[in-house]
Amino acid sequence: MREAIPVINRDLVNSRLVLIIEYMRELRYLASIPLSDFKADARNAAAAERFLRRSLEAAFDVGRHILARTGSVDLASEYKSIARALGDKDIVDTTLAESLVQMAGYRNRLVHLYHQIAEDELYEIIREDLDDLSLFVESIQAYVETLED
Repeated sequence: MREAIPVINRDLVNSRLVLIIEYMRELRYLASIPLSDFKADARNAAAAERFLRRSLEAAFDVGRHILARTGSVDLASEYKSIARALGDKDIVDTTLAESLVQMAGYRNRLVHLYHQIAEDELYEIIREDLDDLSLFVESIQAYVETLED
């Protein structure tokens, strides 16, 4: 008997991936600003926080949706669980899954411990770690392609 192919809402997945790509474009622009200029205008850090948080939330929305559709509803409730489950199910590779666990922790800091986020730390993240989000987008696109007939 053939294994059932999960019914993924491609419109939902693609719309979230497009958002991530758009937010990354904004983050890359902010990362191109010299640190002194970035810190000189508080709106830069505020924009970076917003775009980064929304990128992460969109990524975990995608992960939750895919996991729910693959019968892993119990794993799709908490961000770190989503990250681990995506790796366990080979939807993303294990290295990216570990990066996603770290992203989940940082997303929680952005939301709940926002007063502890330093501009230098945020700036370093948008300069050094956006490739992980790009890899997530590529991995999800590749996964969805494997589901097509």
